Amino acid sequence: MSTPRKSNIRKPYQYAYPHPAVTVDTVVFGFTGWDLQVLLVRRAQPPFAGQWAFPGGFLDMQESLETSASRELEEETGLSVAPENLHQLGAFGRPDRDPRERVVSVAFIFLSSQANQPLKPGSDAAEAQWFDALNPPALAFDHAHILQAALVWLHAQARTGLNPLALLPPTFKFPQVQRLCELIAGRPLDKRNLRHRLLATGLFVPTGKLDRSEHRRPALMYRLSPSRWKTLHQKGLGLIG
Repeated sequence: MSTPRKSNIRKPYQYAYPHPAVTVDTVVFGFTGWDLQVLLVRRAQPPFAGQWAFPGGFLDMQESLETSASRELEEETGLSVAPENLHQLGAFGRPDRDPRERVVSVAFIFLSSQANQPLKPGSDAAEAQWFDALNPPALAFDHAHILQAALVWLHAQARTGLNPLALLPPTFKFPQVQRLCELIAGRPLDKRNLRHRLLATGLFVPTGKLDRSEHRRPALMYRLSPSRWKTLHQKGLGLIG
């Protein structure tokens, strides 16, 4: 009997233990000038069909986490964000978080200065819409937990740095800065002290234009100074102290 010849076909590597799938989710915050908002999509497919969730999906084998999050965000909302502009929040892997299988999700945060821009739901999202981040609808999966973690992150950023100012539009009134800081802090802030401390940094540059949209006294419009932003970041200035 002849000896069987060995096959040259290499079998794929077989793992000794099952391994989880990986998804990405993106928490997009926006600011209307009065409300802190979060971008959600209504799921078109099970599980949790018809419920609201963060834009996200399964990681493709050849993608980085950031690239996957950027792709899913654009497919489901029409919002185009460069992968390098996403902040990684963390990994969420409670065993029962997804009824389909064992899934670990890596969540990202993006701070949008255009909370009113048109949205274009697509992929497996039936609808995309902005909601009050402090009073959202019921969320699918463990996304309520992820949202709370994102709000804690935003608060920490305001205490130690300037990142939340990325939520402001290109030009803004100082009362909008006051409102944004108070929403993030979760408490009223002394108007005079906050204004004096922040304006003294040179970060807020007067545009010379006035906002006359309200009946009260016209408000001076400001913009952010990119050079001062960089300097103050290095110094570790916090918005809310």
